[in-house]
Amino acid sequence: MSEKALPRATWRRDLALALIATLVVLAINAATGFRGLFDAGGDNDSLLQLVQVRDLLAGQGWFDLHQYRMGLEGGFVMHWSRLLDAPEALAILAASAVTGNVPFAEQVVQVLWPALLFWLTLFFTARAARSFGGESALLPAVVIGAAAYHFIGIYSPGSLDHHNIQLMLTMASLSLLLDAPNRPWLALPAGICAALTIAIGLESAPYAGMLGVLVAVLLLFDGARERLVARNFGIGFAGVSAFAFFATVPMSAWGQAQCDTFSVVHFVVAALGGTGLAAIAAIGAASGTRKRRLVSLGLLAAGLGAVVIVLFPQCLAAPYADLDPRLKDLLISHINETQSLFTLLANNPARVPARYATPLVAMVLMALRLFRGGWRRQDGIVGTLLGVAFLVSAWEIRGSTFSIAFAVIPLSAWIAQWRERAQASSSLGVGLRLAAVWLLSVNAAWTGAAAAASLAFETKTTAVADWDADKVCQKKASFASLAGMPGTTLLAISNLGSSILAYTGHRVLAGTYHRNTAGNLVTLDAFLGSADDARRIVAAHHVGLVVICSGSPETELLVRTAPQGFLAGMLRGTIPDWLEPVAETKGNPIELYRVRQAG
Repeated sequence: MSEKALPRATWRRDLALALIATLVVLAINAATGFRGLFDAGGDNDSLLQLVQVRDLLAGQGWFDLHQYRMGLEGGFVMHWSRLLDAPEALAILAASAVTGNVPFAEQVVQVLWPALLFWLTLFFTARAARSFGGESALLPAVVIGAAAYHFIGIYSPGSLDHHNIQLMLTMASLSLLLDAPNRPWLALPAGICAALTIAIGLESAPYAGMLGVLVAVLLLFDGARERLVARNFGIGFAGVSAFAFFATVPMSAWGQAQCDTFSVVHFVVAALGGTGLAAIAAIGAASGTRKRRLVSLGLLAAGLGAVVIVLFPQCLAAPYADLDPRLKDLLISHINETQSLFTLLANNPARVPARYATPLVAMVLMALRLFRGGWRRQDGIVGTLLGVAFLVSAWEIRGSTFSIAFAVIPLSAWIAQWRERAQASSSLGVGLRLAAVWLLSVNAAWTGAAAAASLAFETKTTAVADWDADKVCQKKASFASLAGMPGTTLLAISNLGSSILAYTGHRVLAGTYHRNTAGNLVTLDAFLGSADDARRIVAAHHVGLVVICSGSPETELLVRTAPQGFLAGMLRGTIPDWLEPVAETKGNPIELYRVRQAG
């Protein structure tokens, strides 16, 4: 077999192995009835993503990112990207053309889209593990990677939001960069993937940005080998950043610096950084010697820093620095993915192993490699990304999605080493150590331990009752009565906002999104204030129904915050005379109250 044919053969084999694992996971989801289609499990982002795609298909403008059915009259502008809406909308159109049934087509896409991304993420993980740990690391990467991605939940049926595609693109960029020294052209798609993941959502900016930094550092220390890699990565990164900016930002907003979404801030930094990196790598006068490369890259870094500090200083602040303190305390701080490691340790320590154990084990392995000396290019790239992801996850738990994924790579190499020892020795001790290594590397084992620890603090009857009754109001069936009523504006807690938009035709004031400041504050004023305050708000915003989910943690928080407030009174059975209970919802997870003289 020729040298060119060999890489093609390994790619086909890796794709096949990843596909087999994906089909196994898909079969597991099918055995549970694709539960995510009917019970979002609190995944508000995927529900609202579906709503956004529906709005696009219904004729809402490409550059119009308003969510008109959430917030005060006129809605608010979402900070998400049409770059994700487009392929999902096209997939629904294709599926509806085949099935002739739009709701069924949506369900098909809700199953196949995350499965496709699971397959690609696992494929690139396997490729990265092969580059890092050799051929023997491939099988362990597929096994523990599939288990990790299944149990972190972002590839479950119904998962349409940006988290899974961002992880896939980041892992693709990493994998391609690991292989790039032998085939420098791979750095071009690596730069494209890094730029795309930022354009889709800024949560992945630390990893895409660090990949760019690593490419620059590698160019500094090994100019001869890394010159073409840096040039191609920079071209791909700058080119796709420009494409994303002009394709998704309307001309009227080209000069608006928006720090929470891809805007002129990120376009300028990405375009200058990518173009500058490519130019330094391509121009001999700038990269001929290590000293010249150091000066050139230093000037580029200083220039980028000056651009941000002088032109966009507001984007150096914390993400929610300008958010109303009440929303920080009563909304943002209680969203699971924004909580820190320290919050989990204090309030829910049983969840910590599921999110932090395998990355911590992998970091120990990388530290041992460094201590023993002889770090390779692959070690530097993987170890740095893993460290950055772990720091991000300590700040916000959503970073653990990336740290778990990066951890698969060194863990696969660790398993491969012990498999080789076990094959060379018939010792029982070696076999037991191999089993222990597998167990420590499989994130599902830690997830199971965390789940068992959580159940130890709960009664069995309570857990069963919660499942049967949908106490927290997350199942589609719980919204059936509401879906059958004429459309109106609803007063409901923020955690119900996305479900109401996805499952019904109503509009709602509150939702778990920081840009919906006015709608969320009005809702807090109504629920935390007196019944008279609530009545004035209901009349001012033409609310037709008040929605109560008594079992939601958000409801419990608001009641604790204002025990004499309107919401607390409703739960005690003190119903004001301007509200009329909807009899058929009495005793349901979601209870409805009709406003007698709305508007």
